[in-house]
Amino acid sequence: MADKLRVLFVCAKNDVRSVMAEALLRHTDSSHFEAYSAGLEASEIDSRTLESLDHIGVDTTGLHSKTFDEFDGQPFHYVITLCDKSSEEAARMPSSGEIMVWSFEDPASSERHEPFRHTLHEIHDRIKMFVTVKTRQ
Repeated sequence: MADKLRVLFVCAKNDVRSVMAEALLRHTDSSHFEAYSAGLEASEIDSRTLESLDHIGVDTTGLHSKTFDEFDGQPFHYVITLCDKSSEEAARMPSSGEIMVWSFEDPASSERHEPFRHTLHEIHDRIKMFVTVKTRQ
């Protein structure tokens, strides 16, 4: 694989799930992928997101909330949405390659025990599967 694959993770606010996915893909395979994240609107990253990433040893340096419009016109091999609300918006991005829909429950509204760590592990499992499939092509 000569060039890195550019991946944009999109969620409603870019404060939890998409930030987790960006950091996890960078952590898992930065030699094959460039990871970015954005929200339909910018928000402050939830501190529990950063705590969950730190807990498993994922670097959070440089992570900040960005809007979807900041990436307008930039080419991506994959645009991956992580919530239902962002799926429709991602389809309007003309420079995107394949659009993938991964839907994860918002841990901020979850009633599960340790919802941020649970969501982090779910996303990490999906990222590892994505990396395995896409680097074998």
